[in-house]
Amino acid sequence: MTRMIKAKWMFMAAGLALLTACSSGEDNSSETETNDTEQETASETTEENTDVIEEETAAEETAAEEAAAEELEAAAAADSEPLYRVNPANSSVEPIAGANPQAVLLTIDDAPDKQGVAMAETLKELDVPAIFFVNGHFIDTAEEEENLKKIHEMGFAIGNHTYSHPNLKTIPEEQQREEIVSLNDRIEEIIGERPKFFRAPHGVNTDFSRAVVEKEGMVLMNWTFGYDWEKQYMDAAALADIMVNTEFMRDGANLLMHDRAWSAEALPAIVQGLSDKGYEFIDPETIEGIE
Repeated sequence: MTRMIKAKWMFMAAGLALLTACSSGEDNSSETETNDTEQETASETTEENTDVIEEETAAEETAAEEAAAEELEAAAAADSEPLYRVNPANSSVEPIAGANPQAVLLTIDDAPDKQGVAMAETLKELDVPAIFFVNGHFIDTAEEEENLKKIHEMGFAIGNHTYSHPNLKTIPEEQQREEIVSLNDRIEEIIGERPKFFRAPHGVNTDFSRAVVEKEGMVLMNWTFGYDWEKQYMDAAALADIMVNTEFMRDGANLLMHDRAWSAEALPAIVQGLSDKGYEFIDPETIEGIE
């Protein structure tokens, strides 16, 4: 009897332990599911925060890029504003928009003959801009075309000096047009752009040639002084001296030289002498054009 009672109690105790174990297992499963849910929620929150940060960063980068682009556009617009204009009465170059008045313009006619490329190389080395006024009969051959390309690729402005260098007052109007327009066409064919400046041979214009030049959108100019076609100045030292010390030297002077050996030799001394006097050199790209 006693053994049966003990066995009964042992069976009941075992059952109670089993129930307790089962109850404990159910609770752990619930806690695990809760922890998994919390981890998933935390992970989703982290991903959402990462997405928000990435979107904000992208928006900031876009805004910075747009601001930089606007600054570049503003700088380009400021750079494109003309600083000088050619006075039609005397061909001097006058400052506008607060540009430095103590500046001069260098120009070289009858290019590119035998010295044009060398003169361009000298000016390039000295970091001095200039306009090279071209004659059509100097760009007839492949070698001459290449010379024009070299001068243009060095950054110098190319001007129109007519095709065959006639006195415009001595030829008919239609021939005047041909002298001007055909050269623009030829220059564009070689360098990909039309000249922005025109200078008539001998400084002689007609009402008709002026109209053609305006229609072509070019700035017409002569010069304020030049000497290298006079016999006494066909010497580098004499030419450099007169170009720097002439009584006609003043702010805005438009200096005329030619594609000649003595002018090419005098060029460094002319640039140095003008610089020593405090003159800057006008970039033709900053000269007001025809609207």
